Amino acid sequence: MPLAAALLSSGCASTRDYPSLSIREVERNMRARPSKAEEAETPQLPAASADLTTRLDGLVAMARTADGQFADEKNRAERAVAAAGGRTSDSWSAAQIALAALESHRSHAMTALAELDQLYVDARDEAPLAPSPKAESIAAARDTVSQIISAQDSVIEGLSARLAG
Repeated sequence: MPLAAALLSSGCASTRDYPSLSIREVERNMRARPSKAEEAETPQLPAASADLTTRLDGLVAMARTADGQFADEKNRAERAVAAAGGRTSDSWSAAQIALAALESHRSHAMTALAELDQLYVDARDEAPLAPSPKAESIAAARDTVSQIISAQDSVIEGLSARLAG
């Protein structure tokens, strides 16, 4: 029965010619045009101000000063860790204190990095589509301070591992 209904209903179908659904010549010649917003030139973003550059230099200098103090303290910490006895000994406690001093100097560099991170976030909020020259200046300062902190982290981790071992 369903087969018979299908055959009978096909006899009612129109025999007209319908237009093709393929792409027409007019459609081939149409090209996507950029929007007016895309056509407008993107405004040139301003360079980092002198105040910002001074601030960035100050933060990098702060991290370098902390790194110098870290380097001075590093030799003392290495000697203390090398001389450390068992966990209950005074020499082990002295080594822990020396490691804490290293971490304290590292924290000054971390303070500079935290401020640079906040400056970078603010700069990217001002120009979210592409990094501005201001954001690039901040990123360069961040990279410098991050490298200092990474080197300090390696020293602290190495000394901590020797002390724990």
